[in-house]
Amino acid sequence: MDILTLVERIGEAPAAALLGLLTGVIFGIAAQRSRFCLRAATVEFARGQMGDKVAVWLLTFSTALVWVQGAQYLGLFRAEDARIMAVPGSWSGAVIGGLLFGVGMVLARGCSGRLLVLAATGNLRSVVSGLVFAVVAQMSLSGWLAPTRDTLAGMWITSGGQNMDLLATLGLPDLFGLMLGLATAVLALVVAARNKIGVWRLIFASGVGFAVAVGWVSTYALSQVAFDPVPVESATFTGPSASTLMFFLDNTAILEFDIGLVPGVFLGSFLASWLAGEFKFQGFEDEANMRRALTGAAFMGFGGMLAGGCAIGNGVTGGSVFAGTAWLALLCMWIGAMVTDVLVDQRGVRQPA
Repeated sequence: MDILTLVERIGEAPAAALLGLLTGVIFGIAAQRSRFCLRAATVEFARGQMGDKVAVWLLTFSTALVWVQGAQYLGLFRAEDARIMAVPGSWSGAVIGGLLFGVGMVLARGCSGRLLVLAATGNLRSVVSGLVFAVVAQMSLSGWLAPTRDTLAGMWITSGGQNMDLLATLGLPDLFGLMLGLATAVLALVVAARNKIGVWRLIFASGVGFAVAVGWVSTYALSQVAFDPVPVESATFTGPSASTLMFFLDNTAILEFDIGLVPGVFLGSFLASWLAGEFKFQGFEDEANMRRALTGAAFMGFGGMLAGGCAIGNGVTGGSVFAGTAWLALLCMWIGAMVTDVLVDQRGVRQPA
């Protein structure tokens, strides 16, 4: 069934939600089985290691580049139509929000996407942290924290009324993104081979990148046949978490891609963990752990909204279309996470209580 037939049968809004659900299920299964996690990769790197977690992250990032840039080369998608590219980006938001998000994901022991995946496997710590993340994200979007976010984001924005296309700005050829993705994939496979990572884990890691491409291509296809404007978007969890929360709290909310994405990730992760016999209820270890996790979740909620996306939304989805602020936010997330690990966790290891 093609997109036009789907729209004619169920309507534009349900079709968008269904595409979000499909993207989410693919992402959830792949992320759960590959153990994909930016927080884990940054911590590993901060401790001077190039282990399995770095390899998985590199493979996910590189395959997202390959799938998305390849789709663009084949005419299945246009990066300039992506929502993240069509609106002004915030350099100041990318820096401040990226740093806060990096700090938060180390404190919470997982980025927002990872918390959603873990919540579906029975991790109650991630359920509570994810709810705090979604509430703070909503407060940052249109609640009490919105004026602060607007002020910080407005300090330094991209020129020309849209985000910066790094490839165009640097004068790089159209195929550069695809070539960079392939080169990074080779590096990821070398690191994976040194760490003796199994083939299936590598396949699922590339599946996370594939899910990002599915989101971009499917929403682009929908935008070409829909009567009303449809945002061209893909996997990200800051805005969608807030939107999904409000969908269940406010009966005036409408169906859209975001509303299908979050439940899709939860469903995919749950099925993957259940079938693998890994579903298990877990809680907070102690009060200190709970305080730390909830503080981290709040940092991520505000930081992700300020940065224009989370570790997935900026670090993989936005990065795959070479949005300037997404790459800057990703860099700042790495910096924030590594510094936090050094100052908080590694110091705790060297100086045990």
